Amino acid sequence: MSKSLKRVRSALEAAGVDTEIRETPLARTAADAANAIGCEIDQIAKSIIFRGENSGVAILFITAGGNQVDPEKAAHLAGEPLGKADASLIRTQTGFAIGGVSPVGHLSPITAFFDPQLAEFPNIWAAAGTPHHVFRSNPQELVKISGAQISDFKS
Repeated sequence: MSKSLKRVRSALEAAGVDTEIRETPLARTAADAANAIGCEIDQIAKSIIFRGENSGVAILFITAGGNQVDPEKAAHLAGEPLGKADASLIRTQTGFAIGGVSPVGHLSPITAFFDPQLAEFPNIWAAAGTPHHVFRSNPQELVKISGAQISDFKS
């Protein structure tokens, strides 16, 4: 088991979450994950990372799989201009590689925002630290364990 997957499993257990972690052939994109799980694309909770231009820190936006993050709305929420987070920043601050960024189990505390559209579903799926693993959660539970603020930031 990878270190990233172990860290996500430990974070879920520490939060008292008893959930299913499922291995998939590939879950690098929301469409890949939805096809592998057999759910709607918007039931996939994508973890999108931006870099704060002033702070230099990673900022997380958890959004429904079919949605895009609006850069202006996201920057307003973050309180600073946002730029593209490169693979090095993402790996250093979250501990995850692009394609497997989980909303929980980060190496460093992270500011996070949550798409309210995800609350339309009883269950959602999120990356579990690798491009081949996802975990099931209900939206309210994921908001709580990720420390995310429910906000409108989609295009």
